[in-house]
Amino acid sequence: MTKKISLEAARVLMGLSQQEAAEKFNVHYQTLAKWEDNPKLMKYEYVEKIPSIYLVPPDAIFFGTKNEFSRYYQEKTTG
Repeated sequence: MTKKISLEAARVLMGLSQQEAAEKFNVHYQTLAKWEDNPKLMKYEYVEKIPSIYLVPPDAIFFGTKNEFSRYYQEKTTG
């Protein structure tokens, strides 16, 4: 099982600002901000770009809200 990270964490690990990452996805930075809050909003065509932009496979991204990710992370570290 692949360890999951948030979409925001993937961006930060690449050293990209929201504006820079949004340009790579060819979307407005506010769209990227919405995706970082809830990656479920991403269309598949953008999910397919994750490996070339963030250098991680899409299955490494947690596709849930930030609150769901927090709960997921807590369960993994305490359980």
